Amino acid sequence: MMKRTFFIGLWGVTLVISGCSSASEDELNQWMAEQKTQIKPQIKPISEPKQFKPESYSMAVEMEPFSNQKLSQAFKKDSSRAQSNEALIAPELARRKEPLEEYPLDTMALVGGMVQAGQPVALVTVGKLLYQVRIGHHLGQNFGRVMKISETELTLREVVQDAAGEWIERTASLQLQERTK
Repeated sequence: MMKRTFFIGLWGVTLVISGCSSASEDELNQWMAEQKTQIKPQIKPISEPKQFKPESYSMAVEMEPFSNQKLSQAFKKDSSRAQSNEALIAPELARRKEPLEEYPLDTMALVGGMVQAGQPVALVTVGKLLYQVRIGHHLGQNFGRVMKISETELTLREVVQDAAGEWIERTASLQLQERTK
């Protein structure tokens, strides 16, 4: 049965190929020629170029961009920016590091809280160790300082470098984590 189907299929292909004779080729060429004469492309003409009108330089009375005066202003801005950066990071570098500053913030988990002597205390775990954290304590590797402790969140102020290398403050937080066993 398989040989018979193969033979019929081969015979059909031979029949189709022989059907593409020179007569059908002539018809195809004639049809292509008719189509070429009937179709005319529509091309929009190119618009006239705009007339160039030169204008005088009106900023001649302003400061030249490459003058010494302009450069000295830029240096003053950079030095004042560096002083403000130094004021932000200097206290952080001068103080003694606390134990929780050795760990990244994403390895810590806020697991609870309590009130001691009228002050809120957060319970933070790192690995299998439990720490009591109060407002003003430092944690995380970005000079994080605890600013607020609520029932469900611990809010920090971090000092980090931005893309330009300048020290900026940003807010980070730890959310209360439920333990799953």
